[in-house]
Parts: sequence; structure tokens; C-alpha cells
Amino acid sequence: MQPKWWMALAAVALYALVPCAPSVSAQSRPSPAPPQPPVNVVENTFYVTQGVEVDDRLLPLDSFDIPAASLAPGVGLDQSGLLYGKPERPGTYTTPIKLCRGLVCVEERVTIIVHRNIPWQPGELTFPGQVGTALTGQIAINGGPSGVLPTFTVTNSTSLPQGMAIGPDGHVSGTPKVAGISDIPVRICLAGNCAGVVVRLIVV
Repeated sequence: MQPKWWMALAAVALYALVPCAPSVSAQSRPSPAPPQPPVNVVENTFYVTQGVEVDDRLLPLDSFDIPAASLAPGVGLDQSGLLYGKPERPGTYTTPIKLCRGLVCVEERVTIIVHRNIPWQPGELTFPGQVGTALTGQIAINGGPSGVLPTFTVTNSTSLPQGMAIGPDGHVSGTPKVAGISDIPVRICLAGNCAGVVVRLIVV
């Protein structure tokens, strides 16, 4: 009788453990990541300044037809993808638009962030250096709306001396190879509020 008693006890213990197994594995299984919305354009958020003419473009990643639309007070979108107009009121404006290719359409949400027109000006624009020695510097911005990163574009790359570069973040870097003074035209934009400046490199 004793062996049967032990076998019965073992069976009861086994049946008690079975319901727990699925719940343990279910708890350890990671939950699936939420689906990400498809990306249909190069950029769907644009930073602009109140009262300053908008000069930007919506660029689809495929050959979609673009509908004309009003994106914010004073800002429109034409069928070529051009954003135009002068923003009238600060704020964040999100507009759903339909990009179509034949009968197939996808929705894209375009956001316009309008900043107040806060004056800004560049900091130091002259950078000295020596031939054969690494030169590094930063074009600073004073004023303007907070939290907005400026962009810097060299409008005449042939004016850069050999070995030097000015990045889109305003970083001046490189090792000059020839002595001389170079004046480099640079376009600075802060939330669509742009101005042209001249950066001077003096190499001895």
C-alpha cells in the first residue's frame, strides 16, 4: 500500500504544476512593439517664424500627387510641394493631407511650428589660424527663439581655403594649407528667419 500512496502524491503534485507552466512562459514573453506609422516624406515638421516668408518644400519619398492645402494661418502648400506665405500667429499647427498615386492614397500629417519673431545676430565671424595647424571654431548665434537650432550653408564653396570646412552646424574646422585671408559667404537660418553673413579666416 505504501508505494501506491507515494505514486498518488506524486501525480497530484504534477497536476498542480501543469497549469502554472503556461502563465510563467507568458509572463516572460516580451510584448510586441507598437506598429510605427509609415514614413512618406523626407520631413513632415517645419519650423518657421511669424511674419517671415516661408521658403521650404514638402518632399515625398515616392511619386505621389500632392494636394493644395492650408497648413497654418498664412501658410499654404501648393501641388508642387512648395510651402509659401507668411505665418500670422505663433503656435503649432498639424494638418492631415492625402498623398495619392493613382487610386492609392496615404495620409501624412504635416506640422508647422511658428515661432515669434525674436531678433538674432551672429557672434564672432573671424577665425585666425596657422598653416599646418588644426583650426577649430564655432559660429555662435545671439538671440532668436530658444530651443531652435540654426543651420549654416556655405553659399560659395570655392571660397573655402584648401583644407578647411564649415559644417551645417556652424562648426569651423580643418588644417589650413596656405596662408592668406579668405572671406566665405554663409547663409544662417533660424526657424526660417535667414540672413547672409561673411566668415573670415585669417591664416598666417
